[in-house]
Amino acid sequence: MSETATYEYRSWTPAGTFRWVKIASFTELAVFAGLLIVWAIPGLEGPTFWFGMSHGIGYLTLCALIFVAILRREAPWWLLAATLTPVGPLGSVIGIEWIERHRP
Repeated sequence: MSETATYEYRSWTPAGTFRWVKIASFTELAVFAGLLIVWAIPGLEGPTFWFGMSHGIGYLTLCALIFVAILRREAPWWLLAATLTPVGPLGSVIGIEWIERHRP
């Protein structure tokens, strides 16, 4: 088997980038929760705008960070899929917790 084929089928192992993915996921979940709170309260257009901008930038950053972790073989592909679902950062937090509880 060639070196390329061995690299392609090498399993992933959580490492340094995965720690940053975890921090970014929990931070993004907190920002998203804050956005939902200020959005639900009438008259808070300013905070809604800033939480919305923070959530948008943070979400894109989280997705890029997960993609980098995937390329470094530190996260599985399904973690990015869980993040891209309609639940967004909640999906990544659930995926990270699942990984930490089921990984030896």
